[in-house]
Amino acid sequence: MLAVVGYLVTYAGVRFPGAEDIPAGFAAFEKIPTQVWVQMGFTWSAMEMINRDAFGLSEFPGDFRNGSKLDFGWDSQSDAWKRNKRSIELNNGRAAQMGILGIMVHENMGNLQDLPGF
Repeated sequence: MLAVVGYLVTYAGVRFPGAEDIPAGFAAFEKIPTQVWVQMGFTWSAMEMINRDAFGLSEFPGDFRNGSKLDFGWDSQSDAWKRNKRSIELNNGRAAQMGILGIMVHENMGNLQDLPGF
């Protein structure tokens, strides 16, 4: 969902200060400075190292609590409730992936402006 929102906001012309000259969509890959790519690589690596289940403390795949006491009431719910919430999250993620895939396909086809709202 973050990819879809980020694409739509960038396509609408909203930019961070200092990045006003970077275009939206695939054209941005050519304009992003090398220092930004390096910074993103280090950030992604740090997030992967911190969030992986190195000690086997996760309740299920994708459980990023990694054995911490941070649960916001998750542990007090029934197994059926937990399974339902995980299913909802997976389905929302699949819908978001189809949304960004559709935007990417239409951008490459050159008819993004023909879509409603663009």
